[in-house]
Amino acid sequence: MAEAWIIDVARTPRGVGKPEKGALSGVHPQRILSTVLKALAERNNLNTADIDDVIAGCGTQFGKQGSCIARMAALDAGYANEAAGMSLDRFCGSGLTAVNLAAMGVMSGAQDLVVAGGVESMSYGATLKRPVGPTLDSGNEHLRGIHPQPHQGVCGDVVATLEGFTREDVDALALESQRRAAHAIANGYFDRSLITVYNDDGSIALDREEYPRAGTTAEGLAALKAAFASLYDLPLDEQGLSFRKLVEATYPDLKINHVHHAGNSSGVVDGAGAVVIASPEYARAHGLKPRAKIRSVSTAGDSPELMLNAPGPAARKALAKAGMTMKDIQLVEINEAFAVVPLKFMRDLNVDPAIVNVNGGAIALGHPIGATGAMILGTLLDEMERRDLSVGMATLCAAGGMAPAAIIERI
Repeated sequence: MAEAWIIDVARTPRGVGKPEKGALSGVHPQRILSTVLKALAERNNLNTADIDDVIAGCGTQFGKQGSCIARMAALDAGYANEAAGMSLDRFCGSGLTAVNLAAMGVMSGAQDLVVAGGVESMSYGATLKRPVGPTLDSGNEHLRGIHPQPHQGVCGDVVATLEGFTREDVDALALESQRRAAHAIANGYFDRSLITVYNDDGSIALDREEYPRAGTTAEGLAALKAAFASLYDLPLDEQGLSFRKLVEATYPDLKINHVHHAGNSSGVVDGAGAVVIASPEYARAHGLKPRAKIRSVSTAGDSPELMLNAPGPAARKALAKAGMTMKDIQLVEINEAFAVVPLKFMRDLNVDPAIVNVNGGAIALGHPIGATGAMILGTLLDEMERRDLSVGMATLCAAGGMAPAAIIERI
């Protein structure tokens, strides 16, 4: 099988995802993504007519984020008409899934040059007032009877309860995420991949991370109320359906310990990220210098009722495909959807916390649903280069009990 080379990665800063309050909330989502696409084309001198596809993950694909946002953003970025586009939705795993699909296209020999990533304007999504939870969104009572899936945050509390992680455990991880992110920002660790977003009038919309709270303390986290306790018994329909009933359909005797809150859960933000993937033949012929190659990709499914546990299985599949063990992985990026996710991942796979999310994660930086997977792959590569490491892994959980993963190796 042919190799897939990573030529470059880039992303926007993350803006607070609140309507009319976040710095990117007034920027059209197509423009947020096109900012990254344009920067990648310009700084790598890409002939955009050669791009076989532009693949973009997005979790809210209607309204401003509908109409195949990948194609529209590529056109907005000035890409040639020949550069087609495709949008996809694997919930929080969308961005990394887009990159993995690009890699598979190149590895198969079917494609030579693909730009893949994702975008999410969560400030725009907040104006749409969508329901919560996959089976609640669809209204499919038959599916709900087979797989009662509650809100992801409730799932985080269920997993923490079943796995024995305490409030102190999840708060400690959150505090460390903020500390690491503050250190990385202060020392410019993100600068190589960060692309300034401009308003249509030419003024700067955002040129720095907007979400982190560098002054976070253990005492401040301990004072926050559990976010999902008050939602647990809230009626979701006229028949009295509640998250409690959904959970107890699978775990009838569970006494849930609500441990997650705004300070140890991923931040709601806007942003975009993308990766340029090329075949070795195309790269050599056009003077593109590779930064890394993709050793393996995987996707795994796990319990939809728990929803957050698939990164472990996905990592194991990717390792098996690469002929590696976890001991071969020198750096890991796993999305901090909720603090329990990396905690369980590290414990299950016996991973040293010192190599996981070394520059902070989504708790500190935010999680723009469709974009995060591409963003963390870029953060991983940048840090591997800074530390002169060879092999790294990126993975993240997705609603419905899924996870993509990728292993990359520097060239």
